[in-house]
Amino acid sequence: MPKEDPRVDNYLRKASPFARPILTHVRRIVHANCPDAEETLKWGMPAFMHKGILCMMAAFKEHCTFGFWHPAMRKNITTGDKTGNAMGQFGRVVSLSDLPGDKEFARLVRLAVELNDKSDGGPVRSRPKPRPQAKVPEDMAAALRKHPKAQTAFDGFPPSHRREYIEWITQAKRPETREKRMQIILEWLAEGKSRNWKYQKC
Repeated sequence: MPKEDPRVDNYLRKASPFARPILTHVRRIVHANCPDAEETLKWGMPAFMHKGILCMMAAFKEHCTFGFWHPAMRKNITTGDKTGNAMGQFGRVVSLSDLPGDKEFARLVRLAVELNDKSDGGPVRSRPKPRPQAKVPEDMAAALRKHPKAQTAFDGFPPSHRREYIEWITQAKRPETREKRMQIILEWLAEGKSRNWKYQKC
């Protein structure tokens, strides 16, 4: 019997209608070709474990993604969008036709299993060097000082979450765009939301 996780069932139920058959199909293919794969959630997304992370899938507002964890898998995949438009090796998946055929998909899963078996616990990925703290723009700092609740939430976020907000505000090209984003940031922070909270709910 597949080692399914109720949390993954819940994830599928909450996914957009277009995404459910895609994720269900991926789940079936993975379990059929790696019967001992165990399901879990990693970073809020469904993951399949076999001597480490085997592969992961996710649903967003308008597309799904799927990817194998072992870095050697990338060179073994000749289908799909590998240009970096989305996570995983197949880019933005909006229908089953964006995934490999069942036979090819099964072959890739079995290959990923072999690679994880050989590496005995999955590949060790080098940890990236920590990025320097992002500097808060003066107008943003002033706005936060006027909204203690937003300031508290911002200060409590990890550096990566703070950086997302800082980059979003500094990328605004027009003053009116920057002002509009500032208001949105203050509202979201007051509710304890990160910059990408919409996607994290999917």
